[in-house]
Amino acid sequence: MAEGDGAAGERLRSFIQRIERLEEEKKTISDDIREVYAEAKSNGYDPKIMRQVVRIRKMDDADRQEQEAILETYMSALGM
Repeated sequence: MAEGDGAAGERLRSFIQRIERLEEEKKTISDDIREVYAEAKSNGYDPKIMRQVVRIRKMDDADRQEQEAILETYMSALGM
């Protein structure tokens, strides 16, 4: 595709601009999330544990239960 390839070039430019806009929105949202964790930390909550809770809440119940069972098995094997 040559530079300034008419409609194809405009379409590509449109895709790139949309991606750039979404990347900027993603950065803004990430900054907002970081601020919420900082606020929670200043109120005595542990952000590391909060991140873990968020990750677990995203999981399907069956997947979570399977991981918990495997973790218990490993811990038991290590005498924990």
